[in-house]
Amino acid sequence: MEQTHAHVPMRTIGPVKLIGSVVNDEIMVPLATYELPLWPSTNRGAKLSRQCGGILTTIIDERMTRSILLEAPDAARCHEVSLAVKLRQPELQLQIARSSRFAKLIDSHTQIVGNLLFLRLEFSTGDAAGHNMVTQAADEVMAWLLNQYSFLRYVSISGNYCTDKKATAVNGILGRGRYVVAELLVPRAICLSTLKTTPEKIAELNTKKNLLGTMLAGGIRSANAHFANLLFAFYLALGQDVANIVEGSQGMVFAEARNDDLYFSATLPNIIVGTIGNGKDYPFVQRNLHLLGCHQDRPVGENARRLAAIIGATVLCGEISLLAAQTNPGELMRAHTIFERQAHDSAPESISTP
Repeated sequence: MEQTHAHVPMRTIGPVKLIGSVVNDEIMVPLATYELPLWPSTNRGAKLSRQCGGILTTIIDERMTRSILLEAPDAARCHEVSLAVKLRQPELQLQIARSSRFAKLIDSHTQIVGNLLFLRLEFSTGDAAGHNMVTQAADEVMAWLLNQYSFLRYVSISGNYCTDKKATAVNGILGRGRYVVAELLVPRAICLSTLKTTPEKIAELNTKKNLLGTMLAGGIRSANAHFANLLFAFYLALGQDVANIVEGSQGMVFAEARNDDLYFSATLPNIIVGTIGNGKDYPFVQRNLHLLGCHQDRPVGENARRLAAIIGATVLCGEISLLAAQTNPGELMRAHTIFERQAHDSAPESISTP
């Protein structure tokens, strides 16, 4: 009989303690993954969050993008259109309103290559991740431009300057999704007792591994140990487009010994999530959104901001735990062996996901 669903183990970890203007709460976090040691490792970070008074999360920015690609007779006319887009933004917004009442044009950026015009449109999208919303809005912008400037020719609704599900510099610089920073100050005594290491060792390893190691590998705007692991598990449990971990995993860890304690932060400029839209109607996703408090009657956009903040804090929990383990020779493999055996023996709950 043909299987129609993939069964992925899921557990909740926590509670994770968050503080800040977006979320001030202790939250159990569902994670769906085949990487079974991820649960106890991230749970150690969650314990740390409670011991240290909470992870401070800040939403720096939010925008979803789509880049259209047009062709003109020459570069001069491409430049003419690029200037006009900035000057005529109110007219463009009127066109966009025909496709969505939530999509709002925030900004635009252009690149001109020969006679090709790459136009990166940036929108706010409320509580939706916004992939379809911005594509529909871009269609309206494209039609309007082709009507206004008869010398233009359609090439593509997506010119790869967005950039969707690809590791690029532009997303890290200009942002795509929610830009989240999570921070935690760990007193030395707690660092020693819970993480079994020192602030200096974690800060030094972050510099040598995450910063220098990634530079040697040719990483693109990334300096982290395993953001993708946490994002995959979170996205799958919450009905998100899992392929967005490609750009979501581009982010930075910054750590330093500060007055005998450890300052540790995770910066994620491309967290693409939503609490409404495709993938959110499955019963397990609805349950998990309720568990996180992201399914309540709030002003437009606030549920998605809350979800993004929780992701940032969860990523920090997993990152600090893994880095701490790697400061001690042999600990990573020993922990993997023990946790994988325990996870298999206890038969974790499975969810059915499309």
